[in-house]
Amino acid sequence: MEELLNDFEIIHLCGRGNLDESLTGKTGYVQYEFISDELPDLFAAADMVISRAGANAICELLALHKPNILVPLSLNASRGDQILNARSFEAQGFSHVMEEESVKADTLAEAVKSVYKKRDDYIRAMEASDQKDAIATIADLIDALS
Repeated sequence: MEELLNDFEIIHLCGRGNLDESLTGKTGYVQYEFISDELPDLFAAADMVISRAGANAICELLALHKPNILVPLSLNASRGDQILNARSFEAQGFSHVMEEESVKADTLAEAVKSVYKKRDDYIRAMEASDQKDAIATIADLIDALS
């Protein structure tokens, strides 16, 4: 964290019961158990996001064109859908993927710096995607059936 705090401010959504009190008040770092109404503001403020690869999360990242690192739940902890989501986004140039088992302090710091350096490439790939407006796509499909 110290290395990343030299260049970044960190907002950490750590989950209910997972706050680390020793980090409270650390300059450049803030943690929350969960976020509700503030989520749109935090997404707007973020230059990049580190996230799991659930369907809702990746759709938000794509819609907002947020450069990201995805860390899908492993097969030991899930049915594998997050791995498929993450690999699909990686193949399309939307995301950098790290397997949960490979995430260490040094590998994460390296990935953050790499993604941030190439953030414009990720943004361009997401902007060029035809997947960004699912509501319009669904409405067009319904209209085509009528």
